[in-house]
Amino acid sequence: MNKMQLSTALKTTLLLLISLPSWADPAKPGGETTTSKTGPNAFSMPASNLDMLKRMDFSVGNSFFRNPWVIAPATTDARDGLGPLFNTNACQGCHIKDGRGKPKEPGDQNAVSMLVRLSIPATTAEQKQALIQQGVIAEPTYGGQLQDMSIPGVQPEGQINIDYQEVAVTFKDGTQVMLRKPNLTISQLNYGPMHPDVMMSARVAPVMIGLGLLESISEESLLANADPEDSNNDGISGRANRVWHAASQQTVIGRFGWKAGQPTLMQQNAGAFAGDMGLTSSVNLHDDCTEKQADCLKAPNGGELEVSDNILNFVEFYSQHLAVPARRNLDDKQVQQGEQLFNQANCQSCHVPSFKTAKRPELPALSEQLIFPYSDLLLHDMGPGLADNRPEFLANGQEWRTPPLWGLGYTQEVNGHTFLLHDGRARNIMEAILWHGGEAEAAKQQVLGFSQAQRDALIKFLESL
Repeated sequence: MNKMQLSTALKTTLLLLISLPSWADPAKPGGETTTSKTGPNAFSMPASNLDMLKRMDFSVGNSFFRNPWVIAPATTDARDGLGPLFNTNACQGCHIKDGRGKPKEPGDQNAVSMLVRLSIPATTAEQKQALIQQGVIAEPTYGGQLQDMSIPGVQPEGQINIDYQEVAVTFKDGTQVMLRKPNLTISQLNYGPMHPDVMMSARVAPVMIGLGLLESISEESLLANADPEDSNNDGISGRANRVWHAASQQTVIGRFGWKAGQPTLMQQNAGAFAGDMGLTSSVNLHDDCTEKQADCLKAPNGGELEVSDNILNFVEFYSQHLAVPARRNLDDKQVQQGEQLFNQANCQSCHVPSFKTAKRPELPALSEQLIFPYSDLLLHDMGPGLADNRPEFLANGQEWRTPPLWGLGYTQEVNGHTFLLHDGRARNIMEAILWHGGEAEAAKQQVLGFSQAQRDALIKFLESL
């Protein structure tokens, strides 16, 4: 690092520190909700400031999140109605230990904690109008999501297949890394061919921690970081996705999902019940069966609403109050050097370190907390290398929401792997960095110029989060 680069990095770090109140504690990324739990259950703890009575609500929501749903009709009528088409039989089936999913591996019969979104281009006036509320136009035969599992008597939609092509990337010191570029195909289509212009996007399940805190950031705070026209000419032009909020029947800022395609946890959860498990609710009234799937349409169901509003509310509360584990090794010199390098590469322009949540009288544990998610929740063009070429509401085929980095260093001990990015192609943190392009190309080029010792320090910092 030359003197000018060092000066810039130190200035950036100082500005970040000056902007924080004296009571700020970066060791508590979730503010007072932060848990000190480590190990395999680090992502499964309730917010530490949640009172005892509300912890009971958290436990009830946890039971509906973890326990499997069954085929209807069944004596377990509060938990029946699975399918007819589905990807998993429980929320925990994808978000294992409330953590991160992984891509399908050789030998796996089903994708398990990974799914494939499907859509087609909007070409008619009616389809373009539908985009306002739907964000995408579903593939006409297979719907908006491919389900590779089904109940007896109904054929699954198809088989998800992924193979990889190696892509070499070389650091300026000559070190070479082989990335893997996924090739996604669907075989054994049981309901006929897909639309010739189908767009597919593989998605692994994201980590569940801190979601209620992200939901509690005000729109004003999120938009303060947006710069869609890049008016400051720094090459970073984050923008908010605008998505349909079913409850209020209006367009609002999107926060959740890999392209920020969902506005609230309630709507995100209901969408997962519907798409992942084939369960109806007051938010999604119908099973995900298309007109060409006759057996699916005729299959028995678990009642008019298979997921009651009461269950939806408990699962919402649970997903809102999963605590973020505490940061580790903040006093380590290598971690501190890595943070300076993170800022030097301008990573914090998208992975914004801190926010203060809004006042939420109805959710006091999440109210007015200083948090450190390392995300702006905005869309950024990440270049053609990461593109799925599938738009979603305002997000184009190269744009992705900045994923929060909190809890990153716990992934291995919670989930037993370190697969990252929307489709799990990156096998570790450095591979994820090297896939950055578009608005993040300049940051990646900085990292490519780092020495081995600097790269190690950067990873140590990210693992401390």
